[in-house]
Amino acid sequence: MGADGSIPGAARLHLVDGITLLRPEEQVFTAMLTGFANQQLARNLARSTVEGRENTVKAFAAYVNAYPWQWMPAMVDEWLGDLRSLRELKRSTIRSYSEAVRAFCHFVTDPLYEWAMTCEERFGTHPIQIVHEWNTAVHVQEHEADAAKRAFTKAELHAFFEHCDDEVARIRAFGRKGWLPAFRDATLFKTAYSYGLRRNEARMLDAADFGRNPHGTEFGEYGRCHVRYGKAKKGSPPKRRTALTVWKWTPDILEEWFTEVRPLFGTDNNPAAWPSERGLRIGCQRLNSRFIAYRQALSLDEGLDFHSFRRSYVTHLIEDGWDPRFVQEQVGHEHASTTAIYTCVSSDFRTRTLRRHLDATIAAALQAQTGEES
Repeated sequence: MGADGSIPGAARLHLVDGITLLRPEEQVFTAMLTGFANQQLARNLARSTVEGRENTVKAFAAYVNAYPWQWMPAMVDEWLGDLRSLRELKRSTIRSYSEAVRAFCHFVTDPLYEWAMTCEERFGTHPIQIVHEWNTAVHVQEHEADAAKRAFTKAELHAFFEHCDDEVARIRAFGRKGWLPAFRDATLFKTAYSYGLRRNEARMLDAADFGRNPHGTEFGEYGRCHVRYGKAKKGSPPKRRTALTVWKWTPDILEEWFTEVRPLFGTDNNPAAWPSERGLRIGCQRLNSRFIAYRQALSLDEGLDFHSFRRSYVTHLIEDGWDPRFVQEQVGHEHASTTAIYTCVSSDFRTRTLRRHLDATIAAALQAQTGEES
């Protein structure tokens, strides 16, 4: 709150009363955006979220070629319609755009921020809320991900990891330095699957995030993975969790990476588990590029993405009989229903489950019949 009692984003903090503006419409709109950003930051939202909403509002203003005090509901109708029909954006993206405009309109029409009064004084009109239930999509379904997205089958995952290793051997055979990044990315992919990690969770790991599990001594120095950059709730810091090692092969690939290959990057003062050739740690775009190249080389469908490692982790643990509650804790889901969404069990698993229950039912019936006869 300012010294005069103004709250973050208020008009009086960004415009001086009594001063004539050279370009009033443009300058007031810019001040509105600055105030909107300050209000969002005061709510402890991530800068990326704030910048994304600000850019969306700018894009909408450019599309309608009008300032906020001139906006009408029909304008947002036309804008969202074009985004859906011409650019073919996903439903969730369209909803995030409309939410950004709604939040901005809510901000500039709130009397506490005095933007409506400022516009009335300067332009003879004021902004209104233009985003309503009747002209925007309603979020009625908990899970709206692309239906094509899925987990790897075990055969596909084996082929993918095998291809990763083959690429390292192929590049190294030619004497190229590119085998080091290829080795790093292959180990990162395997680690993401080993602990059910999201892309940023895996990318942001440090070498010190791996440690012993006193209840799983057979895994040595790699019995657990401390995830420090988990998916955050709105306005909250990244959520932390510790994922335990479950696959017997995981410590071997991590041991080889940290003791034999990672030092070749010259990482004396770099804490990152996956250092970049040119910076502190590998970037998301590089991971995406590598993943897509391998997926295309194996002719796998586009429904498989980096997040499929996480889907596969959940699916394969459930198929192998691990307790669902344990799986939920491993991946950091607050609700079991979220873990259920990730589970893409195979038809073979369903067949085995059905067969097991049918056999148990038949065995129980035969046992009961035998008891009656005796």
